[in-house]
Amino acid sequence: MTEPEYDLAIVGAGIVGVSCALWAQMRGLRVLLLDQNPPGSGASYGNACTVATYACVPVNSPSILTSLPSLLLSKESPLGVDWLYALKNLPWMIAFLRNCSVARVERITDDLGGLLSYADSGLDPLIREAGAEDLMVANDCLYVYSSANSYRAATAGNEARRRNGVSFDVLAPTEIKTLEPALKMPIHKGLLFRGARHVSDPQALVERFHTRFVSQGGAWRQSRVLRTMSGDIGVNIGLEDGTELLARKAVIAAGAHAKAIDGSGVSDIPLDTERGHHVMFKDHGHLLSRPVGWADAGFYATPMAAGLRIAGTVELAGLEKPRSPRRIAYLTRKSHEMFGDLGAPDEDWLGFRPTLPDALPVIGHSPQSDDILYAFGHQHIGLTLGGITGRIIADLAQERKPNEDISAFDPKRFVRR
Repeated sequence: MTEPEYDLAIVGAGIVGVSCALWAQMRGLRVLLLDQNPPGSGASYGNACTVATYACVPVNSPSILTSLPSLLLSKESPLGVDWLYALKNLPWMIAFLRNCSVARVERITDDLGGLLSYADSGLDPLIREAGAEDLMVANDCLYVYSSANSYRAATAGNEARRRNGVSFDVLAPTEIKTLEPALKMPIHKGLLFRGARHVSDPQALVERFHTRFVSQGGAWRQSRVLRTMSGDIGVNIGLEDGTELLARKAVIAAGAHAKAIDGSGVSDIPLDTERGHHVMFKDHGHLLSRPVGWADAGFYATPMAAGLRIAGTVELAGLEKPRSPRRIAYLTRKSHEMFGDLGAPDEDWLGFRPTLPDALPVIGHSPQSDDILYAFGHQHIGLTLGGITGRIIADLAQERKPNEDISAFDPKRFVRR
């Protein structure tokens, strides 16, 4: 009988998958990492760069039913919807709305807040291991509201942040302008999350983790995984080129593309995607000294090594459609409202955030097999939660009970329903 060559095979080389690989290797496991694309080249490449330990408030909101018409119909909305796609995926949309009750949102917020409280302890050891300290910037984060209405609407969410141990200062317009004088949009009030960090280049961070993993003997294979099938002595992994591999356990960390992997049981999970866009202005990184989230517009402006990135908004349209000219135009227009005339963007981008209707990731054993683990669905906070997810997966791969309570993220929650 053939013995598995690897203790753990991980499908997906974004921030979550590479973090899983490096944590498992640090625990002494023989690890294989697989992805058809280069490490960090998917959603991890184009995010808003924030380590958002304060981001426990989900997209789900009790106010969404009353605000939905304006969100869907306004030219100035940060939400875009492909109506044909929405109709085809109506069960997911209904499940999302069911998770917008006051009670459910409070529970989701507390579940996310609990996991976020461990985020730094999961990420920082990887940063040290990979020698990536130079990519981290600790200069706080601003979140700005342009109107009294938008600030008032966020009251419950901000109270929930405090309930979950998130500390922030409420700033007046003059204080915000003192910190970031380049801002030109209307300012009513803002929040300053002291101690918040961001990454100057998120793809470079993933690449550093990956380089360290390979240099320490980790196996890397750039190939498309077609299936992961649990067997008598482990998990059989079938690649597009016909190669068959064997590992004791496997991790599905392929983000929004996880459903493309047969045999893993992901088809039973209501995984969808929130399409996110960004635009880059390469000569304007000096305009800010920290990330600034514009609440009313639904995006972050972040100073990076490569310039100024404007990243965010949500589009529900699946994986197949190309990037949206309307979303790009919206981000460009709002960028000019925020800073004045920046000219045309030097880059625009589309990425796919893996999302579930309750805004919580799935972290744990597949409903089909204890030898297959799930680590996807992190929505807008994959960069933030990648490290702690990796540590939890390493625990589960070694059949150890994690220190963190992960019951809220159990993949079986969907099967039970």
